[in-house]
Order: sequence, then structure tokens, then C-alpha cells
Amino acid sequence: MKICVFGAGAIGGYMAGELALAGHEVCAIARGAHLAAIRSHGLKLIVEGQTRTVDLPVSDDPATFGPQDVVICALKAQQANASAGAFAPLLGPRTAVLTAMNGIPWWYFYKERGPFDGHHLESVDPGAAQWNAIGPERAIGCVVDPACEVVAPGVIEHRLYKRFTIGEPDGSHSDRIVALRDALVSAGFEVPIRDTIRWSIWLKLWGNVCFNPISALTLATLDRVTSEPGLRALCKSMMAEAQAITTSLGLAIPEQMMERRLNAAGSVVGHKISMLQDLERGRPLEIDALVTAVQEMGRLVKVATPTIDTVLALVQERGRQAGLYGNDVRH
Repeated sequence: MKICVFGAGAIGGYMAGELALAGHEVCAIARGAHLAAIRSHGLKLIVEGQTRTVDLPVSDDPATFGPQDVVICALKAQQANASAGAFAPLLGPRTAVLTAMNGIPWWYFYKERGPFDGHHLESVDPGAAQWNAIGPERAIGCVVDPACEVVAPGVIEHRLYKRFTIGEPDGSHSDRIVALRDALVSAGFEVPIRDTIRWSIWLKLWGNVCFNPISALTLATLDRVTSEPGLRALCKSMMAEAQAITTSLGLAIPEQMMERRLNAAGSVVGHKISMLQDLERGRPLEIDALVTAVQEMGRLVKVATPTIDTVLALVQERGRQAGLYGNDVRH
């Protein structure tokens, strides 16, 4: 399979390296020091204590590679929106785009089959840049479980988990999603196909909507966010609001899963969640796909989200003050 990974950072680089080692025709889009290091020394993967070097074509110009069978978008949501037009050289008539990203995806309501079918979410796709330039018909959903980190330019360390849950927006087991699943499995990943990918997206987001902004505001690690009584109560309040939205959208998350989600997160002692890592390293904060989109969807289904609204206002201003959000992004 001919695959381009657009955004060869922690997750994208991990996927690109393993797919290339499995024999697929893989290229990658990267930038800066990371791009220079991969060009000079190859992509280094540290998995289970072993370091392997992968030589693969890499560029900051998608026009270098031409149309692909699959493009894996592993950018953060705001980067993906800004880069939407750059996908064009990689897109042939049948190219699929796997959105290996956190939060609510820009194609969420495409073939959703509910009252909001076809609705566009401005918070995650301002100006419908991705909807128009890429097209929702190309999209395949993905929930990313692996924990990886770029520990040095061109060097990616895999820490935990190998599962990428995927699904078509219409819930079908299409030929293209089966072929993609087989390719990913051949690279050593666990890849269940779900006919309700939106439920899986929400299950992960149920934690991210609160863990990430609270961590960025308090500088607390994940186990602290979920164990300190006041912070845990705040998480539960935000999760309850998100749950009311999912119920209005016809996706019921069982009540008992709230405690399971909190306890599972709390078991990872000392872990700094992604938004806190980005804040500490001066990288733009991924607020909109994780929190603003939930607020927008609450407005859409007429569900009040007072706790989410308050935390969102605080973390947005924290991001602005650091120059890492909205029009104040410095990088």
C-alpha cells in the first residue's frame, strides 16, 4: 500500500516507521529540525528498549510524492486546518484520508444519519478548509491510543499501547477500510474496525475534554488531576456535561464508565498529558478540537455546558497569555 504520513511527529513518525519496516511504500511530511534529522540519519524508532533506524522519503513539500492510496493525517487539529490546501498533490480519485488525531474530527457529521447530518463544525475546521479541500468522503475515523514522544529530532520513543481504532463515517466495512486495517496490522498495530466510530471518539474525548485543560491550568500530572478531590469533582462535572451532549446525539455512554475512565487515567503516575507538554515546550495548544468543539456541539443540541464554558474560557486565556492559542500563537 502506498501511504503518506502527513505530520511525522510522535504518532505519525511511529506509524510511518512501523509501516515502512513492514514493507509498505511509505513517505512522510515533516518540517524543521525533525525533517533535517530524518533526511540525514533516517527515522529512529525506540520500541520496547530497542532502537531501529528506518530510511524513508521525507519532505516538507507534499508535491514531492504525488497521489497516495492513503494519507494518514497525524497533525494537530489547528495544523491540519492550516495545511488543508497542501494535501492536494497527495490526493488521487480514490485516496482515503485517515484522521489520526485527538478530539472531534472536522468530518464528524458527514453521513452521521441524524438531524445534523452534513453539519459543519466551525471550531475544528474554520472556514470549512478541510471539508472543501480534502472532502469528507475521503475521511476514515481513527482513535489514537499509543503514547509516543519525539525525544530528539528524528528520534521517536514508543511508550505504551499499539491500538488504533478505525471506522468509516457511515459505519460500513468498506474495501478501503479493510485494506487499511490489514496494512496497519501487518505493521504490528492492533486495529479494530468499529461501526460506531463516533462512540469511540467520544469515549476518549470524555477524558480529554477535562484532563487536558485542567492539567494546563494547574500544571498537575494526570494522576493528580484525577485523584485530588476538587479536581476530580471538576472532571466529573465536565464529563457529565459531555455525556448529556452524547445522549442528545444518540450515543449513550454508560454512567459506570466515568469512574473507570478516571481510575484508568489516574493509574498512569507522573504522566504529563499532551496539552501540558505543549504548554511547557512552547507549542500551540490543541484547545479547540478537545474543548471548544464540545461547547459548539452543546450549543447545537441545546445542552447547557456551564462548567465546560468556564474551564474553556480560562484555558483559552492561558493559551493567549503564553502566545500559544488563537491569533496570539508565536510559533
